[in-house]
Amino acid sequence: MTNATLEAVSVQLPSQFYDAYLFDLDGTIYLGSELLPGAKRMIEALRARGAKTVFLSNNPTRSPEMYIKKLTGLGIEVKREEILNTVITTVLWLKQNHPDAVVFPIAEEPLVSALAEAGIRMSEEPSEIDIVIASYDRGFNYRKLQIAFDAIWQLGRAQLITTNPDRYCPFPGGRGEPDAAAIVAAIEASTGTRCIANMGKPDSTMVQTVLNELGVEVSRTIMVGDRIETDIRMAINAGMASALVLTGDSQLADVEKTLPEFRPTFILSQIDQLLVPSNTQQNG
Repeated sequence: MTNATLEAVSVQLPSQFYDAYLFDLDGTIYLGSELLPGAKRMIEALRARGAKTVFLSNNPTRSPEMYIKKLTGLGIEVKREEILNTVITTVLWLKQNHPDAVVFPIAEEPLVSALAEAGIRMSEEPSEIDIVIASYDRGFNYRKLQIAFDAIWQLGRAQLITTNPDRYCPFPGGRGEPDAAAIVAAIEASTGTRCIANMGKPDSTMVQTVLNELGVEVSRTIMVGDRIETDIRMAINAGMASALVLTGDSQLADVEKTLPEFRPTFILSQIDQLLVPSNTQQNG
C-alpha cells in the first residue's frame, strides 16, 4: 500500500484515540482459526488506555459463548457484554417490536436456541406464523422455502425479516459459501414480498444497540472491519469514524471503486495501525 495509493482514495492512518472501538471479527481480528498479526497487542493497548472494546458479527451460526471461547483460545480475554452478533439483535428486536409474534426461523441451532430461551414461540405451521426469519442456514431446503411461501404468499399473513444482509461468507484461501441474502432472495422471488428489517450490519439496529449499551458519543466511537458494504457502511450511516483493515474481504481496489461518500475514514494494512504513534498528538 503506497502513499500515492492512499492519497488517491483520500484516506490516512488514525491520528487520535477513541473512547470506544467496535470490531468486526472474522477478517479483522482473526481469519479462520488464526489470530491476525497485531490484534492481541492492539486490543491490550486500547484497553490499557481505558477504551471500550466491543466485537460485532453478522454471523448468526455462533452463540456469544462460542465467540468467547474462540477469542479466549486465541489469547484475547473477552466478557459476555463485549460480544454482539445477530443472534442477540434478532432476539432483542423481536422482544421489543413483536413480543407476541409466532416466528418461523430458517436458521441454525444458535439462533433457534436463543429464540427458545427468550420465550419466543416458533412454528412450522403456516397458519400460525407471523414472521419468517431468513438467516444463514446451511440446512436450507425446499421444505423450508415452501413453509415460508405458504405463510407469506399463500395465506398473506407473515412478514419477512433477516438476521444479516451478507451475500456470502468468505473463508481463508478465497473460498466462500452463500449467506443469508441468498435465502432472502429465494423467498422474495417466490412470494413477491420484501424483507422489512435487517438485524445486522449495516442496519441501525445493531449500532444503536451498541451505542445504547456503551453510553459513548458517536463522535468518540470508531468501527473497524474488513467489509465496505457492511462494516464501513454501518459506520457511515451512524455518523461515526471507520477503519477498513485490508486483511479480509475488501481491498484497495474496492475502495477505489466506491463513491467518496461511502469510503472509510482510514485504511489499515494491519489492525495495530490503530495505535497512534508515540510522537503523534493523542486525544482522549
